[in-house]
Amino acid sequence: MTVHDPAGGFRQHGPQQQVIFNRWELGTILSLYGRMVAAGEWRDYAMGFMREAATFSVFRRSAEHPLYRIEKRPKLRERQGQYSVIGMDGRILKRGHDLKTVLRVLERKLIRAVENG
Repeated sequence: MTVHDPAGGFRQHGPQQQVIFNRWELGTILSLYGRMVAAGEWRDYAMGFMREAATFSVFRRSAEHPLYRIEKRPKLRERQGQYSVIGMDGRILKRGHDLKTVLRVLERKLIRAVENG
């Protein structure tokens, strides 16, 4: 079904064209991001929404490759889990079905940063 959009143009209703983070997921990720910024570990982020995955990338400086990528891939929901944390070198550091559990791999780095500081 095609519906006229008052903002101009037309929207397609039907299968979702891109994967996105919902409000709860984004809130959970941004909470961790804020704590890491306060600890001086992270300084910038970028989000990407594609057909297969949604990605939240974190950077120490904006002009370099991301330190970590937090990805949501719904097609892997029934297998290893739809959430994953990927390191700078492309290795999957943690994968699972629960976002908070997967993000704990980055929480450990926050604890170390606070202990050293």
